[in-house]
Amino acid sequence: MPEPSTIPSNGWHVGHFFYRFRRETMDGPMSPAIQQQFQDAIHPGEADMPQRLASYWTSGHRADFGVVVMDPDPAKVDAIHQSIMAPGIGRFVEPEWSFVSMSEVSEYVPTIEEFKRRLVAGGEDADSPTVAAKVSAYERRLPMMNEQRLRPDIPEWPSACFYPMNKSRVVGANWFTEAFSHRNAMMAEHAQSGMAFAGKVSQLISVGVGLDDWEWMVTLWGRNPEYLKEIVYKMRFDEASAKYGEFGPFYVGYRATAAEILQHCKLV
Repeated sequence: MPEPSTIPSNGWHVGHFFYRFRRETMDGPMSPAIQQQFQDAIHPGEADMPQRLASYWTSGHRADFGVVVMDPDPAKVDAIHQSIMAPGIGRFVEPEWSFVSMSEVSEYVPTIEEFKRRLVAGGEDADSPTVAAKVSAYERRLPMMNEQRLRPDIPEWPSACFYPMNKSRVVGANWFTEAFSHRNAMMAEHAQSGMAFAGKVSQLISVGVGLDDWEWMVTLWGRNPEYLKEIVYKMRFDEASAKYGEFGPFYVGYRATAAEILQHCKLV
């Protein structure tokens, strides 16, 4: 048996944390000392910095800002939240929502052989040079794509949206009683819809099964918020979403430093 550990053998721990400022506790702008503590919490030193961290001010009344944190060590992920809630700055901040998950390579990511079968099922000649070239290109891309799924880079794009989701278990639309071949075909359709937004939207699907109330967390980063609106709308028509998708609260954020969050929230 493997040695007991909090470090996954594949993938990283992922934390999504959303907060609002408790303005009812404030008589005026934040003091310079509290502002500095907030900035140090969101931009820790090298020794405490997780592998990935991005912060956002968020639209709407539910939250003022959010952070996305990723690291092999769950303590490093949670330490960002604990620093935000520490005595001092913690008096002025209230947690609004969070999601705990892990990155993974989905069982629906096609193998090289499955990728070729999909091309042939789509009407292409199995022995054609075109199919051979496409399969070869996919074989070269697959390790990089899987690396991005397990240890994703966060793009320096201005907008993002975050939402949890489940697959339904209702009578007549129970995802977990469908044959794998049917689920696989539906997810292939879903992936095809997403490919139309290559270069416009980047995504991370992290798994909350056994870790949080929802089964998956969807993180979408967009070059422009209009692409986020468009991709979510388009993909809602895929059978995997239209028949089997259940969605939680949506949070929309705009990339910002700690200082920019305070400035945006009129706290300085």
